[in-house]
Amino acid sequence: MTLIHKFVQDNDHYVIDVNSGSLHIVDKLIYDLVDKKELKGKDELIQKFQGAYSSEEIEEAYEDLQELINEGMLYSSDLYEDIAMNDKSENYIKALCLNVVHDCNLRCKYCFADEGEYKGCRKPMSSEVGKKAIDFVIAKSGPRKNIEVDLFGGEPLMVFNTIKEIVDYARIQEKIFNKNIRFTMTTNATLLNDEIMEYIDKNMGNIVLSIDGRKSVNDAVRVRFDGSGSYDRILPNIKKMVEKRDKSKQYYARGTFTRNNTDFFEDVMALANEGFQEISVEPVVLPDEHELSLRREDLPMIFEQYDKIYTEMVERHKQGKEVFKFYHFNIDLNGGPCVYKRISGCGAGHEYVAITPDGEVYPCHQFVGNKDFLLGSIYNGEINKEISNNFKAAHIYNKPICRECWARFYCSGGCQANNFNFNGDIHIPYEIGCEMQKKRIECAIALKAKMMEE
Repeated sequence: MTLIHKFVQDNDHYVIDVNSGSLHIVDKLIYDLVDKKELKGKDELIQKFQGAYSSEEIEEAYEDLQELINEGMLYSSDLYEDIAMNDKSENYIKALCLNVVHDCNLRCKYCFADEGEYKGCRKPMSSEVGKKAIDFVIAKSGPRKNIEVDLFGGEPLMVFNTIKEIVDYARIQEKIFNKNIRFTMTTNATLLNDEIMEYIDKNMGNIVLSIDGRKSVNDAVRVRFDGSGSYDRILPNIKKMVEKRDKSKQYYARGTFTRNNTDFFEDVMALANEGFQEISVEPVVLPDEHELSLRREDLPMIFEQYDKIYTEMVERHKQGKEVFKFYHFNIDLNGGPCVYKRISGCGAGHEYVAITPDGEVYPCHQFVGNKDFLLGSIYNGEINKEISNNFKAAHIYNKPICRECWARFYCSGGCQANNFNFNGDIHIPYEIGCEMQKKRIECAIALKAKMMEE
C-alpha cells in the first residue's frame, strides 16, 4: 500500500505522507532521498547519491527524515482500515437528490440524463410526491439533524410552483421533527426572472448555475430545441442572480468541458472575467464512442490546463487581487473531511439517494432508470438493504486499485456511477477520471500550500 507520494508543481517539491495526510514542502535533496515505500538505510543512500550530494548533506537530511518518521509524519501506519472493514453502523440518509422534473427546455449535447428523460418519459413531479419524499428522507435520517435536498432535473424551474409547495412543506416538517433541511438547486438559468431569483436567493443554500464558459463553447453544446445557443439568454440571468447573493451565500457558475474544448482554461478565465468568484468547470463523462467524450490522449492537454489555472490563481494572490475559487482545487490541509467521509466518499446508495417523479428511489441521480439499482419506493418506505449495503461496502478498502493509490483519502474511490458505467462494477474506478482527479489534487495541495506560505 502506497505510503508516500511525491510531486513537483511549479518547481516546488512536495512530499505527502498518505496515511497521516502530512504535507512537506522540501528541497531537492530530501525529495530525492524519500522513497515511496520506505526510507532506505543511510549507507545505501550515501552510496546511491554520492555523485549529487556530499555524505554530510545526506547524513543531515537523513536525521531530519528520521525525526519526521518518529513523529508519525512520514511512513505512518494506516489507522483506518479496521474502521472501514468492521463498520456495522445503521444506514441513515442525510442527502437527497429530488428529481422534480424529468424534462428540460434545453437539448445539451452531452446530457447524461437523455435531455431530461432519464431513459423513461418526460414527466413532472407532483407536489404530493415531493412532500412524500420529504417525509421519506426525514424518516430515514434517524438521529441526523442536518438534511440536504438538491432540487434537480431536467430543469427544475419548469415546475417552480411545485418547488415552492415542497419547500413550504419541508419548513413545517423540519420544525416538527427537529431537523435542519438545506435546499440547493441546479439550474440552466434560462427561466430565471425577478420573482424566481428572489425566491431562490432566500430559500436555496447553494445554487449551481450552468454555463460552459466562452460563448462559442457554450452555444455549441448547450442548445435549444431549434439548435440555437443559450449564452445570450443565460449570462445576464446568471450575473443578476449572483449579484443578489452576498458572500455568506454559496453559488457556482458551473461548466462542463468536452473534447471540443480541452483548452478549458480559457473558459475558466471567461467566467472569472465576467466577475464570477465561484467557478466549476468539470470534465464531461461520456461513452468512448461519443464524439464529445474525453480520451486518454487528451490528458496531457487537460493537465496543462489545470497547471495554467493553478498559475493564474497563484499570480492573482501574489498581486493582491481577489482570487476566484475553482471548485476542484478546494482542499483543506488542516484536517479536511472526517475519516468516515474520506473512506466512504459521497455515500451514494446508503447516505445519499435520488427520488424520481414516480417516487422511485435510486442510489444517485446517475443510476435513475437502471432497474438493477432500484432501491425502493417512497410509498412503502422500504430500502433494498442488499443494494444499499453493497454501496456502503464499496469503500476504498474494497477497491483493489484504490488500496494502492496515494490519492485514496482525497477522492474516496471516485464516482460509483462512473465506475459502473465504464467498467460494469462500482469497485473498479473510472481510469481517465482517476488520472484527472490525481492531477487536480496535486494542484489543489500546491495551491493551498502556496497561499498559506504567502
